Amino acid sequence: MSLQDSGNPDPQDDGPKADAPAPEAARRGRPRSEGVERAIFDAVGGLLEEGLPLSELSIERIARTAGVGKATIYRRWPGKEELFVELLRSLEPQDPVLTGVSVREDLVMLLEMLRQRGLAKRSSALLHNVFSQMQAYPRLWEAYQSTVIEPRRRLGLDTVRRGMELGEIRDDLDVEFVNDLFTGPLLLRTVIRPGATLEPGLAEQVVDAVMEGLRPRT
Repeated sequence: MSLQDSGNPDPQDDGPKADAPAPEAARRGRPRSEGVERAIFDAVGGLLEEGLPLSELSIERIARTAGVGKATIYRRWPGKEELFVELLRSLEPQDPVLTGVSVREDLVMLLEMLRQRGLAKRSSALLHNVFSQMQAYPRLWEAYQSTVIEPRRRLGLDTVRRGMELGEIRDDLDVEFVNDLFTGPLLLRTVIRPGATLEPGLAEQVVDAVMEGLRPRT
């Protein structure tokens, strides 16, 4: 099953004249430029909440529902995969800005983001819907992995390396293995055991327990 639209975007398409809006969109009127992205996200969310599967979400249909032209969407995103990934990012908690001062504090911030993301996925029917479908579409899953998951993983790896360089974490172990020790408990509770508790303070508990076990040997 493909997520690709048939045809290419028309570079001259700058509004509803090339894509006649649906009656409801026409009544709303075309959104002002500062609200265009929100209107597009709302259109995608509304269509998904109505039960439309990802495979049937075309750029043309999204544009009609949002009351914009297809070119308006293509100017912001190369295709549907990038649009869907950006929608997911807008629904998830923002990535933390690490201080770089304390290895422990940075690790806690990273794991707290994972905890908050797990809570958001549980509380948002839209997030749950998209995540339950997206792995069936390799291009969408790959886009999400490369633009969202991989940068977060690199943050964790960089923090672990810094901990090793500062002598706070054993440096005789593989960096990726150590990073997995920190993130594993949160991923277990958010992915494999979605009914497990994600109580406040969990991030600190995991970081302190793992760092205690990874203290450099004397």
